[in-house]
Amino acid sequence: MTADTPAASRAETAFATAKTLAEALPFIQRYDRETVVIKYGGHAMGDEATAQRFAADVVLLKLVGIHPVVVHGGGPQISAMLNRAGVKSEFVDGLRVTDTATMEIAEMVLSGAVNKQLAHLITQAGREADVRGVGLSGKDARLFTVEKVVRTRKDPESRIEQVVDLGFVGDPKEVDAQLVMTLIKADQDYVPVVAPIGVDPSGATFNINADTAAGALAGALHAKRFLLLTDIEGVKDGNGNLIPEMTIADAQDLIATGVANGGMIPKLETAIAAVEAGVEAVVILDGRTPHAILNELFTDSGSGTLIRS
Repeated sequence: MTADTPAASRAETAFATAKTLAEALPFIQRYDRETVVIKYGGHAMGDEATAQRFAADVVLLKLVGIHPVVVHGGGPQISAMLNRAGVKSEFVDGLRVTDTATMEIAEMVLSGAVNKQLAHLITQAGREADVRGVGLSGKDARLFTVEKVVRTRKDPESRIEQVVDLGFVGDPKEVDAQLVMTLIKADQDYVPVVAPIGVDPSGATFNINADTAAGALAGALHAKRFLLLTDIEGVKDGNGNLIPEMTIADAQDLIATGVANGGMIPKLETAIAAVEAGVEAVVILDGRTPHAILNELFTDSGSGTLIRS
């Protein structure tokens, strides 16, 4: 809006802005001093404007009294680096098979470039209010201690169940959230930004599915909400229609009947585990949509698919 904008238009815009803020007040009060864990997907992170907008929205959450914690993915960025290095990737049920070479590249990308860039964007967005992003790895202070993931699948010809070795892929067995809690409860306005890397009891480094890592951390923090941002609008039924809300039992049924497949399986499994661990509700929503997290938290309409007990 410029000085040449008619006074009536400026007044209408000002009124609409004030009305939006007033309508958001009950929702702001609902989440005051509550923890909200946000899983930010790698696809959305690839667009700079989208990433900057996301960072600004996270800063806004902090400024209105919410404790946001960001856990990020980086699948597309890892794939791009693997392609450059000539390393071939294979996926099983949405999880990347990770050998030693893949693990080294995954840690370099996730804990390095992706993590620090996202923390920097949050710091830049919050510089006037001194809100600062802090980049962490799940290896820091043993945030994530993992156990090796074991998957099975049927041979297409013999139909015999076979064990699939995913390599250095782990599931969080223990989550020590003390460092994260210290950061979000401090007088300074820190926003933890966590890369999904962990260690097993022997100290070996493991890749963790970012959805799984975020859900485990949300459970450990007893988050009010766990927002799982991805590149689809939410969970679909068998006819391809968006499901706005479901229970844990509904989610389990989608997996059992095969309606949910591929990368949606670990998302739903994560949502189920997070709710069972004490998260009030999980929302799977499209991170590419402008201000998706604000629309979900501060409006009646919400976004995506909400999963609760």
